[in-house]
Amino acid sequence: MRKIFLTTALFLALSSAAQVRWNQAYQQYIDQYKDIAIEQMQRYKIPASITLAQGLLESGAGRSELTRKANNHFGIKCHNGWTGPTSYHDDDARSECFRAYRSAYESYEDHSRFLSTSRRYSSLFSLKTTDYKGWAKGLKAAGYATNPQYANKLIEIIQLYKLNQYDNAKGYDRFMTQRTKDHQVNGASLHVIRIFNKNYYLVARRGDTFKSIGEEVGISYRKIAKYNERNKRDQLEEGEIIWLKKKQKKAPKEYKGRLHYVQPGESMYSIAQKYGIRLKNLYKMNRLSPDHQIRVGEGLRLR
Repeated sequence: MRKIFLTTALFLALSSAAQVRWNQAYQQYIDQYKDIAIEQMQRYKIPASITLAQGLLESGAGRSELTRKANNHFGIKCHNGWTGPTSYHDDDARSECFRAYRSAYESYEDHSRFLSTSRRYSSLFSLKTTDYKGWAKGLKAAGYATNPQYANKLIEIIQLYKLNQYDNAKGYDRFMTQRTKDHQVNGASLHVIRIFNKNYYLVARRGDTFKSIGEEVGISYRKIAKYNERNKRDQLEEGEIIWLKKKQKKAPKEYKGRLHYVQPGESMYSIAQKYGIRLKNLYKMNRLSPDHQIRVGEGLRLR
């Protein structure tokens, strides 16, 4: 009997006749876990694109109940001598036993070990890590999933999100990989860290301070405050963007020739934070003085 079974959410996703469309939640999942997929590829020779595509399908981009409660990104059940933590969820039958992990990293690691040590999938490791189509079809042929469209869905996701670019990666972001090894700090779930404009950022939650964020991410809270052009004692508001490295002088290349039109409630500072730009550079790019009062509808250059 195979060890991994499709969750109900995955079955519904695969049975849909609709063509796969780009989804922001999927992209956020990719940004968060692509580095661990690359790290696993370098250790176990499983294409990073395949690992990410399977994780996206099995976990519903990290939103499934099993993933949220048990850090189980690949739907691995408890059998085959599992003695670790467990979580019970309805799947093929009611209240089935699934493996539970302390972190996303443990889930990815267990998935890699399962594929690399199972005789059922041994032939796949003769394929190149750049042959994602061969891997997708091989997983289906070996019985990884019963749905006849499983391989096609993996391939569609890989091509839509260009996941195969990671199969050629020579290195990975160790900071992002390290983050997947922890699930909680002082009993609280970790902030999701994302990447934009060559920088890391997170979104502040109620009760956050520069100090609490610094303790979580292992960066001096004084530095974080400085990176965000703030006083280290400032109170943070829920929903604020907090950058974890020094901000850039301008927005990414894709914003060349594009303007940001001021929305109600925005300030020069909030706009600079949104795009990860240093405030003084936003003023400079637009030839504005620091005492300029922006107006709703005003267009601002970002690079």
